[in-house]
Amino acid sequence: MFGIKALKSGSKTFIMGVINVTPDSFSGDGVGSDLEALNQKALDFIRNGADILDIGGESTRPPGLYKGVVPVSEGEELKRIIPAISSITSSTSVPVSIDTYKAEVALAAIKAGASIVNDVWGLQKDPNMAAVVADTNVGVVITHNTNTPSYTDVVEDTVSSLSMMVDEAVKKGVKRESIVIDPGIGFGKNVVQNLEILRRLDEYRVIGRPVMVGTSRKSTIGQVLNLPVGERLEGTAATVALAISKGVDIVRVHDVKEMARVSKMSDAVVRGWNQ
Repeated sequence: MFGIKALKSGSKTFIMGVINVTPDSFSGDGVGSDLEALNQKALDFIRNGADILDIGGESTRPPGLYKGVVPVSEGEELKRIIPAISSITSSTSVPVSIDTYKAEVALAAIKAGASIVNDVWGLQKDPNMAAVVADTNVGVVITHNTNTPSYTDVVEDTVSSLSMMVDEAVKKGVKRESIVIDPGIGFGKNVVQNLEILRRLDEYRVIGRPVMVGTSRKSTIGQVLNLPVGERLEGTAATVALAISKGVDIVRVHDVKEMARVSKMSDAVVRGWNQ
């Protein structure tokens, strides 16, 4: 187990389905404040193979670099995510994660029923985040991210950084077995670096924690294939299959039905098929 209830590391590739309650999701599939649409999407995701539902109330695209992306206040983020999490957790036992780097938002989300914190800043942005995770004993995804990218070897450097981030979290009271790591594809890396990480994902196993990746619909796929966000399904499928071949434990995706099928087929090859 790795701090995410009912999910046994190594048994299969787990599907984290992305549900954005934002008006500016890069993928264009946010449900906003429509709880009926939210619940329908959650049920569809679960029916189609989602093992975790990831709720996000703020775009992870850097403000200032993308048109229309502005920072979201803590109050606004809470207004978006608390009704969503409360609604989902009242009707399903599937684990819910909160995609946030703000400690107070994470704490409120946990009180509303979230059991995982998915922090794209790896507990580094908010000095209180590690304490929230430690005190509530929830699972946590620690992602590599930086505003000042400079790498000698992007894989070796991010492996080193993630190792230090995990050790730092443990020193602050976070249980090592509750931690999942994410190399942070698309966060502070260019296309070539993102592809290098995908090519060498197996090297992150040295950290000794399960690995999650989120390539779904990202700009690297768009740049390689020269396709807009809405046409990146096949590119996403390729990255998911290749990531599984490198031993990844969780894939974070927007297209749950299709990627669950890709994962099941990939698992049959990589992990073996149980009829």
